Amino acid sequence: MSDLIYIDALELHCVIGVHAHERLIPRSVLCDVRLACDTRAAAASDRLEHTLDYDAIAQRLRALAASLQPALLETLAERMSDVLQSEFGACWLYLRLDKPGAVPGTRGVGIIIERGLRCPDGTA
Repeated sequence: MSDLIYIDALELHCVIGVHAHERLIPRSVLCDVRLACDTRAAAASDRLEHTLDYDAIAQRLRALAASLQPALLETLAERMSDVLQSEFGACWLYLRLDKPGAVPGTRGVGIIIERGLRCPDGTA
């Protein structure tokens, strides 16, 4: 079993960067998330509490990004991973952060992390 709940191109607004000019105003960071879960119970019951609530996840990640103000995308990615695992019970996740415009002449730069192993129910 390997069901995934996903969020693509979630726009986060945060102060992030190591250079002084990056610390002056918030910028956009784009986030893609994949979370392993077994969706069969939600499909059978048609009830939100039996799955991962992607709206709640998006709101929480936006709030975290806005409050953290890290220098590095690596720090933001790791904190987001911690939240997804501890608050939403993600046993496996894929997280991609893109910082558009950070390097001239590129579409974007960023980081991809994957955390967790197999879930107890065999997902991921």
